[in-house]
Amino acid sequence: MPGRRHKARTIALQALYEADAVARKPEEVTERLLGEAGLSEENSEFVRGLVNGTIKNREEIDRSIRKHAPAWPVDQIALIDRNILRLAIYEILFDNKVPVKVAVNEAVELAKAFGSDNSSKFVNGVLGAVKTPADREKA
Repeated sequence: MPGRRHKARTIALQALYEADAVARKPEEVTERLLGEAGLSEENSEFVRGLVNGTIKNREEIDRSIRKHAPAWPVDQIALIDRNILRLAIYEILFDNKVPVKVAVNEAVELAKAFGSDNSSKFVNGVLGAVKTPADREKA
């Protein structure tokens, strides 16, 4: 059910955003948001996996952002855009459970819903430059 996965990604984004914005523990934020969301256990686990994986791999994800958006220091990218990119790059480079196109499309939709007028173009451009492990092997 794509609608439920989209909602789960939205909750994961909210948790990452809040943890980044006010330095709260991601696990606590995630559990509070899940308590309010009414997701199935499967989708709740999906949210936890996205948040935990993004946090665990944040340094490498941020290196990827710096590489593919060199004109934009990571700490100067809008908070929402930065966390959308982190979430999508985690799905593309580390999680590998959905096709790259799905991760990019979901990120663009999140950027349209929560970002500025230019967020979706910025997110799409950066993610378009990110290569999956399989793409790197072909190059």
